[in-house]
Amino acid sequence: MNLPSTSSLATPSLATDTQGLNALRASASRDPKAAIREAAKQFESLFMQELMKSMRKATQSSGLLDNAGTQMGTDMLDDQFALKMSGLPGGLSAVIARQLERQTVGSAPAPAPAAAAALPAAAAGAPLPAARNAGSASERQLGFVQQHAGAARAAEAQTGIPASFMVAQAAHESGWGRHQIRNADGSSSFNLFGIKAGGSWTGPVAEVTTTEYVAGVARKVIAKFRAYASADESFRDYAKLMKDSPRYAGVVAGVASGNHTAEAFAQGLQRAGYATDPAYADKLTRVINTTVRLQRALT
Repeated sequence: MNLPSTSSLATPSLATDTQGLNALRASASRDPKAAIREAAKQFESLFMQELMKSMRKATQSSGLLDNAGTQMGTDMLDDQFALKMSGLPGGLSAVIARQLERQTVGSAPAPAPAAAAALPAAAAGAPLPAARNAGSASERQLGFVQQHAGAARAAEAQTGIPASFMVAQAAHESGWGRHQIRNADGSSSFNLFGIKAGGSWTGPVAEVTTTEYVAGVARKVIAKFRAYASADESFRDYAKLMKDSPRYAGVVAGVASGNHTAEAFAQGLQRAGYATDPAYADKLTRVINTTVRLQRALT
């Protein structure tokens, strides 16, 4: 097996730039062990990319502002996160490197049971160890939950809807705060729930292109959304909408009756016509479950 060396590898990465493979091959003969370590890191980075894709798919939102450009930016950011989380002590790269050394260099050090046992678990899609699970994606999600916890509790007192459900819906609608609706000057509208500006709305408005589903088909349309002075104001207006609108009376009543399941809440919103995405309830349910786990981690 002709493995590469890393002595000439400054920035190219096999995980994000296939030309890096040529640089690895060109210097493989000079330092085989270093080549093995770098190759193991790159293999781990590729694995981490796939894992992050799976994690993001499980927590993806409908995305009011999602488009090909934002998706490309998200993918590039995930690639960088994957590189940052690869090659850490005790990670998968150490296990891969030992295996490669047995096959190429002839050394066969005793395997570390804990690290070796982690490989099949991770390959099967099990959660990362705690130290590795503190990546930027989780940190952003935890920060979002912490940031809006107070406003969500106040809204819960007004509506009876669990704060975790509302934080999750805000996360779902805004992509955990990354895809907020912007005003014409580029500033945030603080519209975390994607509430449109109907005829009864007399406040500020943000007009943007969004995705709507007509007969199950996604279409880009220009729509007007409510704009707020703060995220707390967004939560207060959402609570008012849930409490006062006859459309959502069944949702609020279901919560008041003790039907607190994430799935029932999400399905109730979809039946009431909160969003046109036919998969809205399933997506929101997944985000609620993620938010509940994050809240438990914070307590």
